[in-house]
Amino acid sequence: MGTSPELGIVAMGMAFGERRDVSATAADYVPDPEAVASLGYRTYHRAAPGVTAVDLAAEAAREALENADVTAADLDLIAVGNSDVPDYLGWDPSAAVARALGAHGTPTVLFTQACAAWSPALDHAAGAMALSPGVGTALVVLVNVMSEAHGNRMDFNGCVASDGAVAAVVRRGHPRLRRLSSAQFTNPEYADLFRIEYGGAAVPLPPPGRGLKDVSPMASVYRHFDRDPERFQAFMKEITARLADVVDEALARAGRDRSELARLIHINDNQQTFRAVADAVGIPLAHTNAELARSLSHMGCADQLVCLWRHIEAGELARGDLVALTGVASPGMHWFCTLVEV
Repeated sequence: MGTSPELGIVAMGMAFGERRDVSATAADYVPDPEAVASLGYRTYHRAAPGVTAVDLAAEAAREALENADVTAADLDLIAVGNSDVPDYLGWDPSAAVARALGAHGTPTVLFTQACAAWSPALDHAAGAMALSPGVGTALVVLVNVMSEAHGNRMDFNGCVASDGAVAAVVRRGHPRLRRLSSAQFTNPEYADLFRIEYGGAAVPLPPPGRGLKDVSPMASVYRHFDRDPERFQAFMKEITARLADVVDEALARAGRDRSELARLIHINDNQQTFRAVADAVGIPLAHTNAELARSLSHMGCADQLVCLWRHIEAGELARGDLVALTGVASPGMHWFCTLVEV
């Protein structure tokens, strides 16, 4: 085709649930609202009743297509990442998004690696363009809608969960927002951490007298470490150390180094974690998305691309800037980094 197989992001679109104030609603979720306040979040988004993950994903996708001046008929591939419990079991949200867009016949693929789904979704689009000459334009859609039937959005992993979606139209050889490389590390010893005990094929229904949320996902974490604080602290240190490793690996694959990073965009974690991540990678906290995270809260796999676009809109990134998109996902555990050149 005469163009580079590297993909670039042409345009994005976003959709969010209704904005809520953390301090005003924390008591609805936890007995100790001050513990939530200490995480540093100010606001989050909650999908209105009846609004599904597919609804938000399709809304973000339509905006991205409009901003890119393309139609669903122009798409050669649709990759969807869904980071929370799906709307239905035995069902493919990627096909449902395609149907909502009227993209009949377009191949779709679904990624469910929790809040890391953004990275393999981008990698798949890049791989499809490198291997298949007929794939020139793709749509990557990432969505998170917290299922409050299965979990507590303010008490599950040190974050406040938020409902939102982002979609990106990506094109082979596009010169802006180019994906340069990626790296991943998985530690399978942590495969059971944060899992939801009831509702899956192994234990479809909770025991009599119990509900889906009666076993906190954090309980599996404490069990794994035998409630040993030293082992748990070692795990917390591993989280940031592994993240620095995948950043360095992605940089090495692109022939770049840490000194060239203009910004690091992490999952919308709590402020304490952002400080640890910034220190581990050696980047100023002000050059992360820590402040954006306070107002957006953790939107699962949508965090990185939402924040990337917000930083661009605010004029905080210039052409040629090197950005590391990073994340840690559980269950898993998975560490990811994708490098983008603005």
